[in-house]
Amino acid sequence: MEKTEVLRQYFGYASFRKGQEALIDAILSGRDALCVMPTGGGKSLCYQIPALLLPGITLVVSPLISLMKDQVAALKSAGVPAAYINSSMTSQEYGRTLSAMSRGLYRIVYVAPERLHSEIFAEICRKIDIPFIAVDEAHCISQWGQDFRPSYLRIAEFVRELPGRPVIGAFTATATPDVKEDIKTLLELDDPFCITTSFDRPNLSFTVIHPDNKERQLLKTLAKRRGQTGIIYCTKRKDVESVCELLESRGFAATRYHAGLSDEERIANQDDFIYDRRKIMVATNAFGMGIDKSDVSFVIHYSMP
Repeated sequence: MEKTEVLRQYFGYASFRKGQEALIDAILSGRDALCVMPTGGGKSLCYQIPALLLPGITLVVSPLISLMKDQVAALKSAGVPAAYINSSMTSQEYGRTLSAMSRGLYRIVYVAPERLHSEIFAEICRKIDIPFIAVDEAHCISQWGQDFRPSYLRIAEFVRELPGRPVIGAFTATATPDVKEDIKTLLELDDPFCITTSFDRPNLSFTVIHPDNKERQLLKTLAKRRGQTGIIYCTKRKDVESVCELLESRGFAATRYHAGLSDEERIANQDDFIYDRRKIMVATNAFGMGIDKSDVSFVIHYSMP
């Protein structure tokens, strides 16, 4: 099977978007890569397709549970054996996943960066074939990135302890020149193939409104979009609560997401949004990265973005 066949069979696309094919070819040729591609530009295909063409198990380092959950669910529905390893799992689930991984039953395993420090996980990785490691949200490795995660600094150490060095691909939607240099240096990328695609998205429009009354303006804006799916971002948890209550009191099918909720409620609310039981998600920026939902038609920043 070759890359265009994988693209069509597993992902339902007839052709690649700009930049995807060259990046995939570089990875398949054994070259490290740095990809800066806007949200919606198709970054995930650029590591998922090589994962299906290379032998062994590809690791995808990702900082977000929601992203892992959505992408693994989509891959499984397409017939790809995939799994994730993160803090949302019970010890039994973790053990079962590690066992299946050690037997080579997956093609792609998403893993939180903190899990790379686990000796049990690292020991299994040293015994299996890992041809490729994709580092998603790679800007997290940089002190200049907006979502710095210290555990990202140990990815290179994890790679050095593997018996054979895999190809390393770094992927992000956001990287200044300083962040790009940090990614190359701290992940120890070897002469990487670098690609930055255009951030122009002609199907999107951006509007700034200065309302006298935010609640009234929000209701007026949503009244024009009754029945449409959207996300409303708030900076503070208390604003998430108050906005969600306001919308529900006015008949909007809304739900909420922030770090103050239990894991169970966050998962239930996310599922309600994903499966259209609730059309509007009110959330802090703890929500959203990696959410694969094709009918989101608006994003409103109730607070300063």
